[in-house]
Amino acid sequence: MASPRARGASSATDSTSAQPKAGALAAAVALTSPFSRTQACGTEGDPRPGSARPQVSHLPPRMSEDPPGQERRPLVAVDGVPLPEKTWENWAQIKAFQAKPDDLLICTYPKAGTTWIQEIVDMIQQGGDPEKCRRAPLHERHPFLEWARSPQSTGVAWADAMPPPRTLKTHLPVKLLPASFWEQGCKVVYMARNPKDSAVSYYHFLRMHQLLPQPGPWPQFLEAFMAGTVPWGSWHEHVRGWWRAREVLPLLFLHYEDLKEDPGREIQRVAQFIGQPLAPAALERVVHHTSFEVMRANPATNRASAPRSVLDQSISPFMRKGTVGDWKNHFTVAQSEHFDRDCASKTAGTGLAFRTEL
Repeated sequence: MASPRARGASSATDSTSAQPKAGALAAAVALTSPFSRTQACGTEGDPRPGSARPQVSHLPPRMSEDPPGQERRPLVAVDGVPLPEKTWENWAQIKAFQAKPDDLLICTYPKAGTTWIQEIVDMIQQGGDPEKCRRAPLHERHPFLEWARSPQSTGVAWADAMPPPRTLKTHLPVKLLPASFWEQGCKVVYMARNPKDSAVSYYHFLRMHQLLPQPGPWPQFLEAFMAGTVPWGSWHEHVRGWWRAREVLPLLFLHYEDLKEDPGREIQRVAQFIGQPLAPAALERVVHHTSFEVMRANPATNRASAPRSVLDQSISPFMRKGTVGDWKNHFTVAQSEHFDRDCASKTAGTGLAFRTEL
């Protein structure tokens, strides 16, 4: 599968000139803000603490790799999208979040290079100075909008306490994005990764993440990934939705594979999009300090300080490989063919294409 840039579609991925039009914006808000209900396994749920918690995942509550006594939490669906239980409990606060016109939103499907693009954006904003980027861990520099874990502050609380201009992070699909982002016409940097490598990376992430349901054996997880019953839902719906959002929001759509192939080119695109183009020396520093090897050794990005009760990196490292094509080490031939057919049917007519090797 080839990337849109390789097919001459790069202009379609840059929406720096896109401005929300009143009619289109109203339609987008009406279409993508169905916050009136939660649903899981066909059951209506009340998104408030203490109410019934309909469980989405039917997988065992723990893996043999998990620490003794560790019990993972179930998922609960908001408008059909499986989300962490604590996110569901905090949904009213997330729904009501007030974006500001100068907010920059970084959005990805999980394990699509989120930490990478966050560090790139922060390095650009700090003029290529790596010391300034070590001022705090990423979750403090870029609040994770739907993060909720007692007794820590929620992502919304972190964001509300930040002075403008703010850079925020989310994994939410388009239809769950708080309406204020549409109303304010916020800029969005979206990173997409080919679905095969996304699935593999997500599988290993869920193995080590102690607050999310375990993935089960690889064949079982792969079917769940294709069905969209994993945390944050369907990869296909997520990517398709944000691809269409280019028509309404000023949105830069990036491909993980393009960034791996030519980081200098893609980082400069990001810099120009956010209005801070880089001089050659600064660009060189950003490329170096956001390389996988440097970030893996950086405590501000490698999540080394996360407690084992949250991220057990003895099972799998948070920053595992950062490559294109690792799917070949996991998919059988039959799985690959089945996955390709499923992906082709779900992306038909969108203009989206992805490279699975470089």
